[in-house]
Amino acid sequence: MAAVAAVAPLLATHALRRTFGGLVAVRSVDFRLDRGEIRSIIGPNGAGKTTLLGIICGRIPPTSGRVVFNGRDITALRAYERVALGIVYTFQIISIYKRLTVYENVALAAERRLMRTPLDHLVAVRLPVAEQVEGALDEVGLRGTASRIAGSLPYGHQRLLEVAMALAAGPEVLALDEPTQGLAPDEIASLCALIRRMSATITILLVEHNMQVVLELSRRITVMDRGAIIAEGSPREIEANPDVRRVYLGL
Repeated sequence: MAAVAAVAPLLATHALRRTFGGLVAVRSVDFRLDRGEIRSIIGPNGAGKTTLLGIICGRIPPTSGRVVFNGRDITALRAYERVALGIVYTFQIISIYKRLTVYENVALAAERRLMRTPLDHLVAVRLPVAEQVEGALDEVGLRGTASRIAGSLPYGHQRLLEVAMALAAGPEVLALDEPTQGLAPDEIASLCALIRRMSATITILLVEHNMQVVLELSRRITVMDRGAIIAEGSPREIEANPDVRRVYLGL
């Protein structure tokens, strides 16, 4: 009987390493993200989680190693080039245009997606931009705030606006860095429901400290410590892993 071929990951890193002077922030990391999953990366402060995410998204160049997306080596591509391919991210610290309206913030993300060359004129893409903006705002529950100045929104709604901007960019992979930071419990519950809905069509990569959120959302969890992956598995496997309980949970 012929062996069944392994399914290639949507995104993978190979022997990834990043140093800052004498500090090794990421060391020989082999990581894979499968299409359609919600994958969380956890670990204590300084474990290398955000650095790994930055390398995957193109914000930080690796010292060595490779990043492969959809079978293509994208190691040399910059962040905006990866966004064009479908790797979109939100920051740990909210990054929006606070003096623009909610609509204008999301429209900027949609226009960058739809305008293929600098010669394209805004009029030519106005209708699809409007559709993208309205769809993204509907998805995150901000349709009624479209005309408001973004900086006037409550903190939790600013976080949702950032997610709407990411959705308007047309992600295949959406990387979220500490998305629940600073949110109230009811806002966290709403954001988790949103992430579950998005995962029906988008692969989610999550860096998060809230273990309840991680355990509830994740299909698989990657645990890092001192720049290396020390464990991977389902939420149940990670909860029972003695190395994880010692290093991350303090048990």
